[in-house]
Amino acid sequence: MCTAQIYEIGVFGGGSNFIGDVGATTFVAPEKMAIGGLLRWNRSPRHSYRASLLYTTLSADDRKSSDPRREQRGYFFNAKVLDLSLGMEFTFLDFDLHSEKFNFSPYIFTGISLLNYPNFYFENGALKSENNRSNAFGIPLALGLKVTLTNHLIFGTEIAARYTFSDQIDGSLPNSEALSFLKFGNYNNNDWYVFSGFTLTYTFGKNPCFCSY
Repeated sequence: MCTAQIYEIGVFGGGSNFIGDVGATTFVAPEKMAIGGLLRWNRSPRHSYRASLLYTTLSADDRKSSDPRREQRGYFFNAKVLDLSLGMEFTFLDFDLHSEKFNFSPYIFTGISLLNYPNFYFENGALKSENNRSNAFGIPLALGLKVTLTNHLIFGTEIAARYTFSDQIDGSLPNSEALSFLKFGNYNNNDWYVFSGFTLTYTFGKNPCFCSY
């Protein structure tokens, strides 16, 4: 019977940037600090279940865009958001925490994410709040590298993009139908945001008898 695994709990620190209808469209350009925590449940040397909760301010400024139309428009916003992601992490090399040898491996992570964000809109060039918040589901796509520092500490670095199923995060599509006449931008492209940073986790639990699933 397979009952013992190694768990990890730790922190994330780094930055975030937004990609949408406002601001620059550079894929990795961290602007605001991002912090949070994560939990891994290692099911084998090659895959883990993972959950994370991250807090950041998504920020965008047309004046930093290379698009002359956006530069002239001059929209900008700062939105305090909370990101929850759940999914599976796959390592390219065996990452066996049962072994006392040095471990390292690139990895990928995907699953599902949920973003809680404030609703706002732009009217006559001014940002106005709708005084409520919404949630947007998305798909997290992360690429990283992790190494063992000690028998109980693991350090990692990653770039983690979130593709959302929403075009409302930047205020280009107001949440209220009564404000729909104020929408702008490309209606066919949903919003993205990206986390870039570092993780440090502490391992605990019994030596694993890794399962076949």
